[in-house]
Amino acid sequence: MRDADAKLSSMKWLVLMLLACPSVAFSTERVVTPAEFEAMVSGHTLTYSINGQVYGAEEYLDGRRVTWSYLNGDCAEGVWYPQGTQICFAYDGLPSPQCWQFYENDGQLSARFENDPLATELYELGRTTEPLVCLGPDVGV
Repeated sequence: MRDADAKLSSMKWLVLMLLACPSVAFSTERVVTPAEFEAMVSGHTLTYSINGQVYGAEEYLDGRRVTWSYLNGDCAEGVWYPQGTQICFAYDGLPSPQCWQFYENDGQLSARFENDPLATELYELGRTTEPLVCLGPDVGV
């Protein structure tokens, strides 16, 4: 009887652990191809979070052009391009491109910087067709 109780206790523990971590246990996350990425984001502005906090937003324009903002009124213009399965962004004024692996989970995007599980991971918070508000440099009195 003790052996059966121990097995039942182990199974309960496993079920509790799986329920405590649903994003790991039941994730339907899949890699987004560059063509899928283009179809999903073109003509939209996506807002991203990091660690549960709003991080910034990116407007995806025609011709793979992008506008990024930390939502402080300043914006950076750039382009995106595929590099293997990653999406790389080259912004005016930055010395090197930033490459991300994009994933889709239940219609929402997430992105892992340079596909490194220990690096920055962004999560889509919202998607709209409204443009970003960019004030430009030195606006005001």
